Amino acid sequence: MRFHVNRDVFSEAVSFVVKLLPQRNPQPILAGVLIEASDAGLSLAAFDYEASARTVIEATVDDPGTILVHGRLLSEIASRLPNAPIQVEVDEDGGIVLTCGSARFTLASMPVAEYPAIPEVSGESGVVPGEDFATAIAQVAFAASRDDVTPVLTGVQLEVSGTQLSLVATDRYRVALREIPWDGGGTASEESTAALVPARTLTEVGKTFAHGGDLSISFSGSGDREIIAFSAGNRTVTSLLIKGNFPPVRRLFPEQTEHHAVVNTADFVEAVRRVALVLDRSAPLRFTFTADSVSMDASGTEQARASESVDATLSGDDVTLGLNPQYLIESLSAVRSEFVRITFTSSENANKLSPVLITPQTSVDKAGADSFKYLLQPNLLLR
Repeated sequence: MRFHVNRDVFSEAVSFVVKLLPQRNPQPILAGVLIEASDAGLSLAAFDYEASARTVIEATVDDPGTILVHGRLLSEIASRLPNAPIQVEVDEDGGIVLTCGSARFTLASMPVAEYPAIPEVSGESGVVPGEDFATAIAQVAFAASRDDVTPVLTGVQLEVSGTQLSLVATDRYRVALREIPWDGGGTASEESTAALVPARTLTEVGKTFAHGGDLSISFSGSGDREIIAFSAGNRTVTSLLIKGNFPPVRRLFPEQTEHHAVVNTADFVEAVRRVALVLDRSAPLRFTFTADSVSMDASGTEQARASESVDATLSGDDVTLGLNPQYLIESLSAVRSEFVRITFTSSENANKLSPVLITPQTSVDKAGADSFKYLLQPNLLLR
């Protein structure tokens, strides 16, 4: 096998396919990148039984063939090569020789026959704007759990209903929801479709396809091998879905109430960051909402204390509650509007703390679109 390819194009392609591979793989064969050279060009793919990435690039193929080479090593080499065309060929001993300008590398080949087949998806599909999808992922994925004890909470639930795609994530203490338009190609079904995608994989998908125009999403498979595919241009990423029932968290979102506060988002974030500096890592921050401000008070270790207030507009009675400052900051960063509305919900159980609902607010007196919602459970405050 022998081919010639543009250095920048090749480096970018290798970097893309190895991005989803784990740093340490229990099966050495899965650390490889499968490269197929044919008349159609150069296909590069990586797969670890959970996620796969595949792309096709232009190349001059002198001798078609297939090779398997260590992915991360190849990516590091390709990114540091001089600005010259790359030639890759297989030598007489079966080694892989890469030449670029005066640089020459000889790499060990891996057994192609032992590499698993790259998943193909041909099921129900639709299209979403790539930039909107990437934004939605960034607004939701952080709320997924990082604890593998409950696998279903480590994913983001994608739900297709009519002309709408919803992304939902929760770790039991908070829930993030974002909705974007879905184009099913005129084949919208009355039945909803759901897929629970690992948050880590989905985050990489968002970064990869953020600026790639329209993104095609396909659902396929059955039983233990249900997968989802994301495609745009010459790139495709697939992911094995998480098995299990995602909790019905949508019903936790209350109807909007008139008891709410409106705060400048940027001012609020900075104030929370400053005051939280004196807190122990797991301690809540005390918030007091009044008619014209929200004040924050914190007591930390070694008698450290901090307090600050920010202008706010409150509709309803004064409120004092404790919130996890990091969870609050993450939600405020996801709001992406100049002002934020914090709605205080009520519960039929007087002894139970009611969550706060965080939504965008375009101005002090005008609510934003409710396509993004974030529900945060308060913490008990010690006297």
